[in-house]
Amino acid sequence: FPNDNVELFAERVHNRALCAIAQAESIRYKLLEGLAVRRACYGVLRYIMENGAQGVEIIVSGKLRAQRAKAMKFKDGYMIKSGYAREVYIDEAVRHVKLPQGMLGIKVRIQLPHDPEGKSGPSIMLPDSYKVHDPKPDEPVPLPAGHLVQQPVPQPVYPEQTPQAPLQQPQQPMAPQQPQDLGLPPQPTQQFSPHQVPMGSMMPDDKVTPQ
Repeated sequence: FPNDNVELFAERVHNRALCAIAQAESIRYKLLEGLAVRRACYGVLRYIMENGAQGVEIIVSGKLRAQRAKAMKFKDGYMIKSGYAREVYIDEAVRHVKLPQGMLGIKVRIQLPHDPEGKSGPSIMLPDSYKVHDPKPDEPVPLPAGHLVQQPVPQPVYPEQTPQAPLQQPQQPMAPQQPQDLGLPPQPTQQFSPHQVPMGSMMPDDKVTPQ
């Protein structure tokens, strides 16, 4: 720059939730107002994830409650740590806040979503992502020259036959069983003369006339 001349460039942020600098400043002002660390970090974490980020990581280190310094980490979603994709997809910012108990450090990492147009995120895809395409329609394979195409022989179609109920034959009356059929010896038959009448066949009113 020339002497005694300062030039500033300002650009509008397309999506404030996906800007790590804006979210780190948001946590810084919340801590200066006296808000608890957990409540401030979880509120920013939820706001970033609801606006389309793939992953978030927030680290706050320093004298949080006691005199002993420690670090608290809050993360959600998917976060890559190495490779060229990290330089493209990860937006990182660091801020410091001075509190009465000491200095606190705030680090925010946001993994941006994939955007083919390159507005809300990088246009290149992650190395481990893939896309499944629909299968191509089947195309008939032409036969070589000199081969005849055999047409299938049509099979005759027979009408379906409905099953008929079997005819029921009339039942014949059963003949009286003989003693031989029951395995009993045959009983002798009594022969009576014309003038003798068996006792079982006499009626009370019948009279026997002497011979």
